Amino acid sequence: MKNCRTLEKTTTRRTLLIACSALAVGVTGSLPHRAHAAHVTPPPVPSEIQVEAGNTAFLEGHGVGTQNYICLPCPNPSTPAAQCPDTSGFAWLLFTPEATLFNDHGKQLTTHFFSPNPAENGKIRATWQHSRDTSIVWGGTAIPATVTRDAIPWLLLPMAGTQGRPTGGDILTATTFIQRLNTQGGLAPSSGCSGLADVGAKAFVPYEADYFFYTHDGGE
Repeated sequence: MKNCRTLEKTTTRRTLLIACSALAVGVTGSLPHRAHAAHVTPPPVPSEIQVEAGNTAFLEGHGVGTQNYICLPCPNPSTPAAQCPDTSGFAWLLFTPEATLFNDHGKQLTTHFFSPNPAENGKIRATWQHSRDTSIVWGGTAIPATVTRDAIPWLLLPMAGTQGRPTGGDILTATTFIQRLNTQGGLAPSSGCSGLADVGAKAFVPYEADYFFYTHDGGE
């Protein structure tokens, strides 16, 4: 009888331990990804691209890809003279980045490209789409900071629009700001776009950068 009672207590204890363990796993698995914001530590940045107080980085990815340029007359209907790099009448203009962001373990996080932003009547904006839940964030007008002359600028972009998915994907919908930091390469070519014969030529320039996504403190 004693052995039976002992077995019963042992079985009950094991059942409780299994139940508690399952509950703990369930709670941990249900936490949103932005709850891990404390583990993302952006580097120091120039003052002009600092994120305003009340926002915390919640996601970081290392981008690898190309900055894609096309040779066009400049100025043109979409590029005013103030945005032309010189007065030659022609310029390499960025038509899209084409990159993939990876986490510290080499797993794909997002893709990065230009696309129409529905929140701005289809205005073409820098876009990041999460590779797992397919949520999207569009960046607004970028504020640049030139840190090195042999790479594209570091940037701060406010969120200009977000989109979740019918399946419930919402990781990127909490984004308030995006930073592009630690850039390498990506500058437009220094030649090959100087006359009408060059118009329409394209250049795909390799680059790398770190991207940090911010949300309101507390994920609100």
